[in-house]
Amino acid sequence: MEEALLGDILSSYQGKKEELIPILQEIQENFGYLPEKVMLSIARFIGIPESEVYSVASFYAQFRLLPLGRKRITICRGTACHIRGAPQILNKIEKAIGIKEGETSSDLEYTLETVACIGCCALAPCIKINTGIHGEMTQKKVKELLPR
Repeated sequence: MEEALLGDILSSYQGKKEELIPILQEIQENFGYLPEKVMLSIARFIGIPESEVYSVASFYAQFRLLPLGRKRITICRGTACHIRGAPQILNKIEKAIGIKEGETSSDLEYTLETVACIGCCALAPCIKINTGIHGEMTQKKVKELLPR
């Protein structure tokens, strides 16, 4: 399946060096991240060293080299959220799901990340789980949301 999807994606490109970023974006959109095997195929397709593909993929924050968990938890670190307890919420979530910020659980159930601002300051502190916003978070609400 991976090979067929990769072939379909690459068939819409000419193999030019300037297509690298659009190819990486489309691969990530379809695979959820940039698998190492796929990056090697991209290097061969474009005719550049594998290290160059990895260099570009690791330079830009938009690219992920590891798969995300099914539940992507994002904690806001904005001023309003910080003042209202986001650091304690982050700590509680880390303990509840057993991973630290920037990590994905080995069972691929959770990915935990922080952002500068979610944009829901009136609901501070808030977190996002996949596309759902959970505002006015407390440590008790964390327990209810993530009963692990």
